[in-house]
Amino acid sequence: MELRHLRYCVALAEVQNFTRAAERTHVTQSTLSHQIKQLEDELGVALFNRSGKSVTLTEAGRDFVDSIAPILKNVDAAVGALKSTPDQLTGELRIAATHSFNVQLIPQCLAAFMAKFPQVRVVVEELSGDQIAQGLEAGTLDLGVSYRPAVPRGLWFEPLFNEELKLIMNKAHPLAKRKRVRMVELNGVQLALLTRNFSTRQMLDECFQAAGAEPQVVAELNAISPMVELVRQTGLCSIVSDNALSSEPDLVTVALENPTPIRTPGLLWNRDRERPLATRYMANIIRELAQARQP
Repeated sequence: MELRHLRYCVALAEVQNFTRAAERTHVTQSTLSHQIKQLEDELGVALFNRSGKSVTLTEAGRDFVDSIAPILKNVDAAVGALKSTPDQLTGELRIAATHSFNVQLIPQCLAAFMAKFPQVRVVVEELSGDQIAQGLEAGTLDLGVSYRPAVPRGLWFEPLFNEELKLIMNKAHPLAKRKRVRMVELNGVQLALLTRNFSTRQMLDECFQAAGAEPQVVAELNAISPMVELVRQTGLCSIVSDNALSSEPDLVTVALENPTPIRTPGLLWNRDRERPLATRYMANIIRELAQARQP
């Protein structure tokens, strides 16, 4: 079975006439008839009822055409995308990322994208993972960079890399000279963490429980930037990813172990909505730069 067999089948199903279907597919009527017969023989089922010049789909034929028509549409779209000229892309691209990726990764990706496609207007938002999922579901966003949503909501998640979360503190903190800290050693240590509605906080609480540690969470914030600033100005510690820090000369990062908190960020999009060409190009840039950042 080849792609041309499927195209002939769909064309015949649409016009229900061998002569017109042959004209549409630019082959002779005898060629079209032969190709359809080949397809039916390979499938072992009749796809069309033939009665003189009248051609109608059988029940099996209707099911088959309903299944292959979207596939052909996707193939045509992919071929069209390859033939299009990237620098002629226009329109608007709406993406969102959580703070961790909006500090460094997204600006780098945005710069690369804008240099290549200057005519595309890009709207970037910094949102929570749940807000990103809601925006993709509602169609107000084209692409998200976040962690796997707890509730799938019909979204497709593509992992990018594994991300290690680390302990941060100012240089005067007693743990600042350590290279590694076991999670159990955070028992009683004063921390500033994200609020409990964040999936990262929920994962950290599970790590504390697994290690038998009960840190003193004296401050809970719903954004990473003020949490990092609070750590800078106080004797508190926090736990964030390296991606959440840009250039923080006053802060020290220390690896955590037993267990090491690890998250997997990725690309998110709505599996039921068409992905415009600009969205696919941005996704490619994010994949490439995310991979290049890994050790």
